[in-house]
Amino acid sequence: MITTNVRRYGTVLVSVNGTLDEDTGPALQRALDNVTADERDLMVDLHGAMSMDSAGLLHLLALHRRAENLGLRVLVVGWQPQPQQLMADVAGIRGRGSATGERYAVSGFRRLIEERAQRARDLSNFGAG
Repeated sequence: MITTNVRRYGTVLVSVNGTLDEDTGPALQRALDNVTADERDLMVDLHGAMSMDSAGLLHLLALHRRAENLGLRVLVVGWQPQPQQLMADVAGIRGRGSATGERYAVSGFRRLIEERAQRARDLSNFGAG
């Protein structure tokens, strides 16, 4: 489940609970539908997101890109072990608990993650068909 709140001081807060996957994409994208010039920040809270797949990662990255295009600063907090490890695996960073959540906002790193996540998604869809 995805909830959104616009805080009084210009912050859009998106809280993710459950699994971040293909089904969460539309809700994530709607989170920024009513952003006004008064909002300056997007905070994505992943404390409740216990799992994520490559499709969910792509949706999270798309939200990040859209927020940047709207001129919002983006902060993602509360990375849980499985989503954080998925991002590390996709990026090709070895080692358990690799801290990648805070780094993915860098555009080159984000592009790398997007490409690899899309390949992983395509391969999983190919195997399912």
